[in-house]
Amino acid sequence: MKILICITHVPDTTSKIQFTDNNTKLDKNGVQFIIGPYDDYALARAVELKEQLNATLTVLNVGEAETEPTLRKALAIGADDAIRVNAFPKDSQFVAEQIAAIAKQNNYDLIMMGRESIDFNGGMVHGMVGELLGIPSISPVMKLEIEGDKVKMAREIEGGKEYLEAKLPLVAGCQEPIAEWKIPNMRGIMSARTKPLTVVEPASQNVATEVINFQLPPAKGTVKLVDKDNVAELVRLLKNEAKVL
Repeated sequence: MKILICITHVPDTTSKIQFTDNNTKLDKNGVQFIIGPYDDYALARAVELKEQLNATLTVLNVGEAETEPTLRKALAIGADDAIRVNAFPKDSQFVAEQIAAIAKQNNYDLIMMGRESIDFNGGMVHGMVGELLGIPSISPVMKLEIEGDKVKMAREIEGGKEYLEAKLPLVAGCQEPIAEWKIPNMRGIMSARTKPLTVVEPASQNVATEVINFQLPPAKGTVKLVDKDNVAELVRLLKNEAKVL
């Protein structure tokens, strides 16, 4: 079995985000980048499947040279080889076309990725990849088991869970609790240095959207403390200042 794990290279959630070039680009100075948390769940489950099914794991990222440390971390966690599409991930359609092109060349049985990235939170790439390849796309997948050529899954829906079964090949957009994140050990870190990392040029240059500018959320206002016995003042503030009454 061949599994493709698609990962994003995103700012750590603790990073302080700023923009540059008239608010059109992310200021990367001092920003720590990580594997997208939802992609980390997909990678962790893929490593478990590798051990169960003797599968081969390829990790893929659409990004420039700065994303290679993130790919090396995925190799240290358990992927066998890595592919980097040498292009900035301009939008969801562009990324999906690159993934689909790699998948067509290598005939993967299962394509796994996070349900969404945590930078743009689009949640569209898995669906687009499935459409481009003409195979099922399921998201958000919380449980995934493989029996022969069938995949049994559970996903979260409004008010409950839905249990699904589909045949391989398919695309899965993953989220917790599909697996527990894995931390690379020293042996994995050392072996990742010699595992193959292939750089390829983008299969297309189609871009459907353009970023006009970014805007930070408004700064938090000051906190006003009201004495617990002063109900009238609390009501006045909620009505006249917070305007929630």
